[in-house]
Formats: sequence, structure tokens, C-alpha cells
Amino acid sequence: MRHRTLLTAACLLVVLSVTSPAAAQDLAAARRAVIAETDRMAGDIGRMTNTLWVYSELALKEDRSAAFLAGILEREGFRVERGVAGMPTAFTATFGSGAPVIGILAEYDALPGIGNDAVPRQQPRADGVTAGQGCGHNLFGAGSVGAAIALKRTMEAQRIRGTLRLYGTPAEETGIGKVYMARERLFHDLDAALEWHPSQHNAVGNTANQALNNFTIEFSGQPAHAAYDPWNGKSAVDALELFAHGINLMREHIKPTARVHYVFPSAGEAPNVVPSYARVWGFVRDVNRTSVEAHYGWIVKIAEAAALATRTTYKVTLTTGLHEYVFNRPLQEAMQKNLELVGGPKFGEAEQAFARRLQKELGLAESGIETAATPLAANVLPAEGGSTDVSDVSHITPTAGLEVATAGKDLPWHSWATAASHGIPGASKAANTAAAVIALTGVDLFLKPELVAQARADFVKRTGGRTYASPLPSGQKPPIPK
Repeated sequence: MRHRTLLTAACLLVVLSVTSPAAAQDLAAARRAVIAETDRMAGDIGRMTNTLWVYSELALKEDRSAAFLAGILEREGFRVERGVAGMPTAFTATFGSGAPVIGILAEYDALPGIGNDAVPRQQPRADGVTAGQGCGHNLFGAGSVGAAIALKRTMEAQRIRGTLRLYGTPAEETGIGKVYMARERLFHDLDAALEWHPSQHNAVGNTANQALNNFTIEFSGQPAHAAYDPWNGKSAVDALELFAHGINLMREHIKPTARVHYVFPSAGEAPNVVPSYARVWGFVRDVNRTSVEAHYGWIVKIAEAAALATRTTYKVTLTTGLHEYVFNRPLQEAMQKNLELVGGPKFGEAEQAFARRLQKELGLAESGIETAATPLAANVLPAEGGSTDVSDVSHITPTAGLEVATAGKDLPWHSWATAASHGIPGASKAANTAAAVIALTGVDLFLKPELVAQARADFVKRTGGRTYASPLPSGQKPPIPK
């Protein structure tokens, strides 16, 4: 069956490689139209960007953000389904029917503890919101929705057939949203998926990332008076400390590509009480899922050993697991051409001055924000660290992503500095750029069947024809906050 599929795709490529003059004119007209639509969307994208920045809601708590974006799309004429995959802040918005089916991904969650006024110095937000858009998902959500609307309007005006679907994906920062949506097969009918992300440079995504397991380990013991009768106690914090010591010994014997990091959300409440409960929240990462699973098995054994040594009990919960990204060269090359056509974001002196003041504040070179487009390297670049649940989508359907500079070079990411940068009025110029590139690439996919076929053939080659296997435990529900 696999050989037959590849042969069919190859034959289709030959048939479709000769584009008729009429088809070429239709494509050119549609590309001009979608650029005009994204230009007209600039003000709306700016308002969406600002609103999402003001909301700055944490993972799986993006109630206002999701409702805001879903409402805009519904009023635009999309068929919106809210609360998909068991997550109240996840939604899909669909326009059109039939093939091809093209998806655009949108994110909108913020990060805890880094909220900052949109000023070039560290200053808490005047409205008291402590979360912040340090990863720029306010721009991500606004730019993606802008691209979807511009593409939908172009499809109507140019009578382009096919299905366009915008995915509202929550909780990317905890690696949850798209993984639970993938398990429910919400991406399985796509011919291609497009996404983008705020960055410090302008480039088509081509840098490997890390697979990941996001887990918690809980230790339970026996309380007692820490001075009067500690022999009657079984300390969960002792288990926690032994576990952490074991992890740090483990680091010496894993390859440099791996990362293990953790925090202690619960580690006792009073020093004169032997703690009966403690919890560690950790991530383990590496270049692929096979390596992550091997490290994770070792971590579980360390937890077991810590519990045995302290006479406590333990419980391990795998909250989510992510794959590594599967790149798709035909989609990357198509997106690169569109990035070079659109160019980097058109930041003015106000945005550049803001970036330079932040850089000066942090003792960095005052180089401002990058505006040039980076060429697409011939091969995938080595991982620099970090993970994303977009990777799981890339194991289901051909996927390509764009990075657009949204903050000054070398500013610490996931910080108050980037949260401030993503809240200034001119920040939306980056989202405008992303919307234009994604919308153009969407037109290419709708009107160039050969691109869809090429992307599918490359996907099959890179995945070896393997079907996607969810890393989630069977039957596990999304961890919706209470």
C-alpha cells in the first residue's frame, strides 16, 4: 500500500508540473488579493494583539482570549466549535469544504510571573496582572487569526475551493494543547499545517527542537513532631531531596543533548512538622522521543528508590509528552519565497528605540530589532534547546513554521523584557508580516496541487510512513485547573 501511495503521488507530480496559463493567472491574482487583504487587516491585527496582551492568561485559563478570538472568527463567517478535545479554551474555526484541507495554528497563553508594563525597564503592570506575554503568543494568536481571515476573504472573492481551518490551541507553554487535540484526531484530515512564532530573527523554521516529557512526582509519608517524636515521621521532603540528588547524579551520565529541569511546587509547610506530602514538577528533553522515554524510565526508577529509602510512597503522573519536529522541505521552500517577498517587519524608529533602551537597560549591545530575512539553510540546523507541541502536529501532517523578529536581539526570552516588548503598539507589525507570509503560503497550497503532493511525499519519506502515536497515557484527561 505504501509503494502504491508513493507511485500515485509521483504520477500526480508529473501531471501537475505543467501549469496552464489560466491557472498561473488565477494564482497570481489570488496572491495579489491576499496581500491586499492582509494589508487591510493591519489595524484589526493590532487590536487583537493588544487585547491578548492585556488579558495575558495562563495555560488552560485563557477563557477571555479564546472567547475573543473565536468570536471574531465566528462573526467573520467561520464555523466555530468551542471546547474541543476536552479543553474549554481550545477551539476550531472552519471555512469552506472539500480538498485540500489547510490548517493554521494559533496560540495565546502567557507565562507566570513576568508581567511588565510596556516600558523599557522592569516595572509591574499597573493593572496588577502578573502573567506576561514573554513568548509573544499575543502576537502569534493575532497574526494567525489575521492570516485566516485574509485567506478566507480571498477564497470567497476568487472562488477558491477547499477547506480552511484555524486551530485555537491553548497551553503551548506547558506542552498540552495540541497533544490532546492530536489524540482526538483533530489534525488528521489536514493536507498541511502552517504556523509561526515570535523570535529574534526572521526565518523559516529550520532548527531542530527537543522531544519532551512533562511530569509530576508526588511523595507521601507520615507527619510527626519534628522535635518531639521525629522517629514516628516519614518525611516526603526527604524523598524529594533524595530524588533531586539522584537526578543530579544522573546528569553526569546522559548525553549533552539531554536536559532535565524541575521545581518543587510543594515541599512542606512548617519546619516543626515532618512533611507528609511533597511534589516535584519536571521536564526531561532530548533530540527524539526514544531518548526521552529512556531518560524518563530512569527518572521513574530514581523516584522509586527515593521512596524506598525514606519509607514513603510515590506517584508519577505524565502530564504530557512531545515529539521532535518533522520538517517539510517543499513547504519550507514555499514559505521562504513568501518571506523574501514580504520581507521582515517594517519597524520604525519608535520600535527600534524601545528595543535599544531595553538592551541598554540589560547591558547588551544596542543593536535594536532584526529586520532582514534569513536565508533557508540547506539542512536542518542542530537543536538549540526548547520544545513545542507543534511538533506533534508535524508527525500527523506536513507542517511548516515561520519565525518573525518581535523583540530586540539578545534580550532574554520568557522574561519581563520580552513581555514589555510584545505590549508596545508597534509590536503588531511583526504579526502583520507573519499574517502575510502564512496567507500567501495558504494560497499556494490551495491553488498548487503539486505543492500539496510534494509536501505529502516528503512527509512520507521523513516519517517512514509511520502513523502518529500519542505519548499520552490512555484515557487521561487534560489537566484543567480547578
